[in-house]
Parts: sequence; structure tokens; C-alpha cells
Amino acid sequence: MVILSVDYGDKRTGIAACDKLEMLASPVCVITEWNQSVLAQKIVDIAKDKKAEQIVVGLPKNMDGSKGFRADACEELGSALKALTDIPIVFWDERLTTVSAHRILSDNNVRGKKRKNVVDAVAADIILQDYIDSRKNRGLPNV
Repeated sequence: MVILSVDYGDKRTGIAACDKLEMLASPVCVITEWNQSVLAQKIVDIAKDKKAEQIVVGLPKNMDGSKGFRADACEELGSALKALTDIPIVFWDERLTTVSAHRILSDNNVRGKKRKNVVDAVAADIILQDYIDSRKNRGLPNV
């Protein structure tokens, strides 16, 4: 199934999607939007355009597994998405995804403003790839 993932940030929100067979997650875009209701509508529009059957929202957790300081905002975004669409919303642990995204971009010599413009989409990609790998490991169907 096509799954869309969201790495929610105050200024920029990264979006990624996977193919129907859930083989590969790919960055889609970064949305620059501060208004949560406008952002939620933009995410739903992208999900419909991509024919997504599920939306995964990254949930920031601390290293001990407790919810991070941004978790409430992410859950509010999830509620806003649920109010706008029938597409199921799932929350997924996003610990260290931004750190990993910065490392990937550094390894590929992406720096400065260019990095700032893509790091959130790469983080969304990491969240989604982790999620679809977990589904495969649990033997969940991808259709």
C-alpha cells in the first residue's frame, strides 16, 4: 500500500512516500507552513494526490521511550489530519531521525542552505523506511 510519512516541524515539515509494494521510501517535499490547519490540509492534499492509504506521523520520543517535548504538537497534527480525511493515521517513533538525516546529507556533501531545505524530507524518508521495514518484519501484508 502507498504510505505517506510526515516529519512535523515548527517551520518546515518533511513529507515522504513509499511505492505500492512498500519496497522503498522516497522524499517527496518539504512544506514551509506555520499554521497547523493549513499544513494539515496540504498534507491531506498530497496524500490524496499520491493515493496514500495510510499516513505515518513521526512521534518524537526521548531516549527512555517517554514522549518528547514536541509529541503533543505531533499528536495535535494527527488529530487535525483525522478530521480532514478517512485515511488512517499512525504515529511512529522518530528518535534520532533528524540526526541520521544530517549524517546522510553530510556523507553526501550536502551543506548550508541546500541541507536546510531537504533535511526534513530526508527525516520523513527515514521514518517511513523504518516503519515499512517494521511492517515487513512483523509479516504485515503490504497490499
